[in-house]
Amino acid sequence: MAARLVKRCACLLREATLLAPVVAPVGRLRLASVAHRTLTFSATCPSSHFPGPLSGLVEKEQLSAPCPEHQEVERLIEKATRPEELLELLSDGRCLQESHAALMLIQLSRLLSDKPEDRASLVQDARFQQLLHLVDSQISAVWHGTLVKLLRSLYALALPAACRELRSVEQEVRWRLRRLKYRHLAFLAESSATHMRESPELLAELLLHLERRWTEINDGRTVVALMAKTGHLSEPLMNRLEDKCLELVERFGPDELRKVLVTLAAQNRRSVPLLRAVSYHLVQKPFPLTKGMLLDLAYSYGKLGFHQTQVLQRLAADLLPHVPSLTSGEVARGAKSFALLKWLSPPLFEALAQHVVDRAHTVTVPHLCNVLLAFAHLNFRPEREDKFFSLVNEKLGPKLRSLHPALQVDVVWALCVLQQVQGEALRAVLCPELHARFLGSESPKDQSTFQKLLHISATAQLEHPEYTGPLLPASDWAPGLLACDGKATLLQKELRDTLRGLLGSPSRGSFAVATQYVWVLGEALPAIPCWWARGSFCPGQGTNKGCHSLRGQTPTTDEAKQGVRQPCPTAEGRHWGHEAGQASRTSLQKSNHAPSKMLWH
Repeated sequence: MAARLVKRCACLLREATLLAPVVAPVGRLRLASVAHRTLTFSATCPSSHFPGPLSGLVEKEQLSAPCPEHQEVERLIEKATRPEELLELLSDGRCLQESHAALMLIQLSRLLSDKPEDRASLVQDARFQQLLHLVDSQISAVWHGTLVKLLRSLYALALPAACRELRSVEQEVRWRLRRLKYRHLAFLAESSATHMRESPELLAELLLHLERRWTEINDGRTVVALMAKTGHLSEPLMNRLEDKCLELVERFGPDELRKVLVTLAAQNRRSVPLLRAVSYHLVQKPFPLTKGMLLDLAYSYGKLGFHQTQVLQRLAADLLPHVPSLTSGEVARGAKSFALLKWLSPPLFEALAQHVVDRAHTVTVPHLCNVLLAFAHLNFRPEREDKFFSLVNEKLGPKLRSLHPALQVDVVWALCVLQQVQGEALRAVLCPELHARFLGSESPKDQSTFQKLLHISATAQLEHPEYTGPLLPASDWAPGLLACDGKATLLQKELRDTLRGLLGSPSRGSFAVATQYVWVLGEALPAIPCWWARGSFCPGQGTNKGCHSLRGQTPTTDEAKQGVRQPCPTAEGRHWGHEAGQASRTSLQKSNHAPSKMLWH
């Protein structure tokens, strides 16, 4: 610390002597005052802003020396349009200051930003290597702002990770992290975080300083940029940034609100307080939203599954006038976003369907598939459905077999939902060559495709009697169907245990029976005489006629032969059969699986 203090004092005295011929005698007193304040206020922070009229001048002069020759070098660096002009400055014998070599490297990276083919040849140039050695020898004299830009430029020039000069600059940045202003840290994170994977120590320390000094953020642009660039790298930092975003959200404009939502969607972070705050300001403030913003907002809400009625109403209403100017890709993206939210705006979707019909020659097959799937998820059929579905059959019919197998199943499933499927499409996806690859797969995506195949097979049997095949063979899909039906709930287990104890033999009842229409029945029992059930069942409904309670009343011979099974609704005859039926229905309402029905023969 003492060595840095002495070095700082020497630097100030040297600059004071350089400025003495330029500044009036009164300026000498001001410089002395500046030096005194520096020693007492921020001796270890050379980039601090000092109060007084010369604070900006002193900070500027550290980067721009008063020597006319130095000013000429800086002017040539700024006006250079070719890398050769910058490299010639080294061989012209000009007097280069400490920061000039760093400024030359920064300008080189700018000139070669859109010319990646020239970077390899530049790295092999001897003058470029000389420039790197010069920067390495003067790195401790480069000021903070120039240093962070220098590191960004070296990353942009694609220097090897083991380059000595690059490692030297990274080490210097690590030493100065505590003294850098927060805007310098944010600049490093925004511009260089993706390149710091080869130096994890520097990245870890940068994220740590960003997290500890998060209260210094005072503008929306910084917090939004940090959320997008570094939020996924550090969970604690992202939590701090979300808190700061909640604090500053009132100052955000529409573009910043859009960036916040897109960042949350990209990182799949469903921060409900932040989503509510953003939604409130989108509803309350009459922001002018472009079609790009509207589509991004709809996508973000759909990706996060956040349903806010007023926001969705505004998005749909504001997007409707932009429909004629949308491309086919934007139409598919908007329809898919609203479908994820299960939000149907009939005027908007009618306009989207008409847009697809009017521009049929520009609609590609993938975009048409996305629109069709969105309509199926919302069960939406346009008013002019004949034209729309004729276009679908015309576009997708010849190319259906050339699509990816999973996409083929999705398209035919959507047509089944919209009741527009044809026999040729059914045969295309129900053939053994296609559905065999999805049987027995454990991936969630393949299991979802398998479920859709079951729905398609049931549709072919129930709604298309003229369809002759092929169908899914029961030996292939029955085990998979039972597996997809899910595990039984606790209430279902208790019910089945009770039924097993009552039946006495496993051959007298079955559980989880897969039907030919891909429907799983929870319990299937044969006809059981009431007298065998010890008076547990009460034929008759609504009255006490034929009601047999637990007192042991015996049914008539006709009733015993018919095996009628109807629970008694009376309070006296309410027995386990009635209560089990009510419990079974309650469990089905709470279950996410297909209804488990009790079948009495």
